[in-house]
This record gives sequence, structure tokens and C-alpha cells, in this order.
Amino acid sequence: MKTSRFQFPARFKAKYWLYLPLLLMTAFYLIPMYVMLATGFKGFDEVNLKTMWNLPSGIHFDNYIEAYAKLAPYLWNSINMVLPAAIISSILGSINGFVLARWKFRGADIIFPLLLFGMFIPYQSILIPLVEFMRRINMYGGLPGLILAHVIYGIPITTLTFRNYYASIPKELIEAARIDGADLLKTYRYIILPLSLPSFVVVIIWQFTSAWNDFLFAVVLTSPENWPITVALNNMAGSQIIAWNVQMAGSLLAALPTLLVYIFLGRYFLRGLMAGALKG
Repeated sequence: MKTSRFQFPARFKAKYWLYLPLLLMTAFYLIPMYVMLATGFKGFDEVNLKTMWNLPSGIHFDNYIEAYAKLAPYLWNSINMVLPAAIISSILGSINGFVLARWKFRGADIIFPLLLFGMFIPYQSILIPLVEFMRRINMYGGLPGLILAHVIYGIPITTLTFRNYYASIPKELIEAARIDGADLLKTYRYIILPLSLPSFVVVIIWQFTSAWNDFLFAVVLTSPENWPITVALNNMAGSQIIAWNVQMAGSLLAALPTLLVYIFLGRYFLRGLMAGALKG
């Protein structure tokens, strides 16, 4: 009986063993998603702790219809808040990143760390002064005030992302533009901005997710008619009887936009992160 002389190298075997912990961690993180999906399709009489792991006896789309009817107005509040916040903070971060990466003015080495310090300020520590500030400028209770809060809080991370990306762009492009007579603004508009698509994808996805999932600013800065979907989802729970099947269906509807963003744009997000990872 002949034995095969071909054997997998040891490094290939080690590589395959690495997939085991990855699969276990993936399953662990997908458990809440499974419970949410299974409960969302169950009838009210099937929902209890003993049978939470069981598959539904049938598919009940009425849970999603009821959840959407309750969340629809607040869904549009979230969309009207998230899109301007993500776009405005991305544009400001792009301008700041270009100036800090390519314009060596006095105090630049102090301004940049101060901007980054904003990422480490907890939301809870500034709630009281933030509410008072919004009251003084007559933006408390509406979506514009919430948009402004997310724009300001997003400037540090967007500035860091764009600054690192612009630092990796060859200096020869900037010098060639100056030789052709372009000033700082024209260099940014005609040379840098067309090359900024990878970083714009990163920061828009990041800001979209951050603003969409926010609860603390939303519940503090907005009035009930301007609540985003995260606050409305929290208030779907009744005072005595909670329809967990409807609430789980609403949770999926609330999470669906961010899930779709990462499913379809996740690879561009990673490419954009790596594009500015060589210099910083």
C-alpha cells in the first residue's frame, strides 16, 4: 500500500488553527443578532426566557410592520440629523487636516494636539454646559443643535484621519502646483481634494455610525417630536407589559442602516484606513 509523500507544511497547519478562535469569537458576537432575529419573527405568546433560543414557529412580519409604524417619524429625524452631521464634519476635518499637514505655521504643533484632546473628553462631563450653551443660542430641543454637537465632537477624529492621509501624499505634487502659480486654496481644491476620496469614505462612515447610534446627546438635546430613532426605540418599552417581539423587530430596523453601510462599504473603509497609515 502506497502512502502519499505530499504533506501540508507546518505553517499551513498553524494558519488553519488560527481560524478556530476567530470562528468562536464570530459566533459569540453574533449571538445577540440571532436572538434579535429569532424573537423579532415570533408571536407574542412564544416570547419567554425559556424558549428564547428556539426558532420561531412561523414568520410574523406584523411585528416589523408595527415597529415601523411606531419608529417611522423618528427614522426620518435620524436621517435628517446624520447626513448633515457626517458631511459637515468631514469637510471641516478635510480642511483642518490639509492645513495642519501642509502649512507649517507658528503654533501648529500646539493646535493639533489640542484638537486631538477633544476625542478624550467624555460626553457626560460636558452635558450641563452644553445644554446651557444650546439654550443661549436658541438651538435647544431641535435637530440643528444635535447636528452641531456631532459636528464639533467629530472634528478631532476627522482632522486626525485627513491629516495622516495628506501627510502621505508626495510633496512633489504640492511643489508642482506652487510652481504653476496655485495658492493654498487652489492647491487644496484642484490637487488634494480629488485625491481625498479614500479618507472621505472613512470619516463619513465613521461619523454616520457614531451619530446614528448616539443616545445620550439625542435624549438630552432634543424634544420628543425631534427624537432620533435610538431614543424612540428605548421608549417603545411599555410600563407594565413589554412586547419583546415588536421591540426586537424595531431594534433590527434601527440597526439596519449601519449594518448595510458596513456590509457594502466595509472594504472601502479598511482601504481608506490603510491609505494614510504609513505616515502620521
